[in-house]
Amino acid sequence: MEIKIEKMNMQDLSKINIDDFDDFWNTNILENDLKLDTSYYIVAKGENEILGFAGLNFVLDEANVSNIAVRKDMRNQKIGSNLLCELINKAKEKSSLITLEVNTKNTVAIHLYEKYGFKIIRYKKKIL
Repeated sequence: MEIKIEKMNMQDLSKINIDDFDDFWNTNILENDLKLDTSYYIVAKGENEILGFAGLNFVLDEANVSNIAVRKDMRNQKIGSNLLCELINKAKEKSSLITLEVNTKNTVAIHLYEKYGFKIIRYKKKIL
């Protein structure tokens, strides 16, 4: 299957079934984020289906990876890596620093981020 990475639009958002993804907020938050001029979202498509999506938020000269989500049944096929590479390239156009937050229990994501040069700079304590 050929996978294309494209800029996300509202029509793409309507095709995303959140139940196909783990630990994602909800479509309302994603929709609000997508409308911001300071956000950049992409989708991975295969055979006209959304296989994954990812986003950046820009603040001053910093880009923050807001999320990377790959459909449960499409994992381990380099979709997350492709999305992350696209985000890194976009971030480098506008920013001098790329940051992200990840749950310390999400070892799969941590290994992906380390593979692309991300380093742990601090741990946040869970307040709730």
